[in-house]
Amino acid sequence: MNCELLLEQISARCDKFRADLAAAAQNLRDFNRRLAQIIQQLHKDIAVRDESFAAQFNQYCQDLWQELDKDEPFWTQARAQIRACKDSDWAGGLTLAAKGLNSRAKTLSRACDEFTTAYDAFYKNYNGFTAAKLNVWLLTACQNDAANLTGKILFLAREIAKKTERNRGPNVC
Repeated sequence: MNCELLLEQISARCDKFRADLAAAAQNLRDFNRRLAQIIQQLHKDIAVRDESFAAQFNQYCQDLWQELDKDEPFWTQARAQIRACKDSDWAGGLTLAAKGLNSRAKTLSRACDEFTTAYDAFYKNYNGFTAAKLNVWLLTACQNDAANLTGKILFLAREIAKKTERNRGPNVC
């Protein structure tokens, strides 16, 4: 596979991953709001009205974990293919696409930060909540996996941008 095609595939998957993380963060904020209402109802000795919360939350965690697990082989393969390319294969003409990937990776990093913030807010409310059995351990694993993968993608994008910039040549304006 040539570097240009690889760069296009990575950029597209980076955008997909960012969209998935943004949606996951929004869903987690909704679950956090619902959890806060449940805790408030329990605190006031009011019957909990949201009976489907635990099942929906556990399904959300399971789906998120499966989505992250499904994407992992692509990123592992892409990183191996990039490492297999020589520095000279990253032609100077790919500089703009590489900078675009770098920008996408930064946007992905911000989406991951938003997901981490939503996770922290949820965990703060969840801490000590024992009224329902929630798979928060799975959510923690997903958050750690997403953060680790995002860091690897960001590093990869920076390296590609450096290689293409180096191969641009000294006489380019």
